[in-house]
Amino acid sequence: METRIELIAGRCVTLAPAVRRIVAGNAGMMTGPGTNTYLIGTRDVAVLDPGPDDARHYDAIRAAAGAAIRWIIVTHTHPDHSPLASRLAQQTGAQLIGLPPPGDGRQDLSFMPQRQPLDGECLSLGEIRLRAIHTPGHASNCVCYLLESQRLLFTGDHVLEGVSPVILPPDGDMAAYLHSLDKLRSLDFERIAPGHGAVMADGKDVVTRLTAHRLTRENKVLLSLAQLTAATLDELTPVVYDDVAADRHRWARLTLEAHLIKLAGERRAAEHNGRWRLNRP
Repeated sequence: METRIELIAGRCVTLAPAVRRIVAGNAGMMTGPGTNTYLIGTRDVAVLDPGPDDARHYDAIRAAAGAAIRWIIVTHTHPDHSPLASRLAQQTGAQLIGLPPPGDGRQDLSFMPQRQPLDGECLSLGEIRLRAIHTPGHASNCVCYLLESQRLLFTGDHVLEGVSPVILPPDGDMAAYLHSLDKLRSLDFERIAPGHGAVMADGKDVVTRLTAHRLTRENKVLLSLAQLTAATLDELTPVVYDDVAADRHRWARLTLEAHLIKLAGERRAAEHNGRWRLNRP
């Protein structure tokens, strides 16, 4: 595991042959130490998740890249991951790669990809070979990228270090998220390079633990509904997330809603006039 001192805004750190990381200066409750921007390649460079449109971060990327920036790739279009892409593309002529932003009001609408990767497609640039894996769930346009030569998986916000990502309905989808985690387990990777936080060495175990965490939380939702008989989201949140600090409950409420929508789709729960209850057999 990396030392935390390496997660300093503006510092360029080598993670693997031809893979470097620069942390953006947007640390916060939901971004941790800041958004991770990855520089992949040596002769030609791909910038993955350029981050917020911040002048210092832009300068750090340009200074560290050294070689020509040919690709700008985004894992998804939440505003801490993609806004710098447009300016960076205008200044370098690099190709914008990713999926377009969904219309849920939470996206960076400035991102207009020139290339939309197919699920499983191999993207080749010089010595770079990245496999695109569509992983909807946190957002519908999430894509992970596997650097097969290093068995290194770039996950954006789909898998994070130390925390489970918020699922943001209606665009975020818990059923899709769990399916995407299953999909990742079938891939040949060792380490995970997340959108926030340090590289994780035991990548497969991380995904397995994250799946178990989600299913444990789902079971807690079911038990809480059984105890309360019927409850609103606001009533359920402090019960289901009694192990989470209260200042995070507004975000937990969103993920709780995603759990309930999944359960409703499976006909295990139902909502009426804003109150949720179990569907009895």
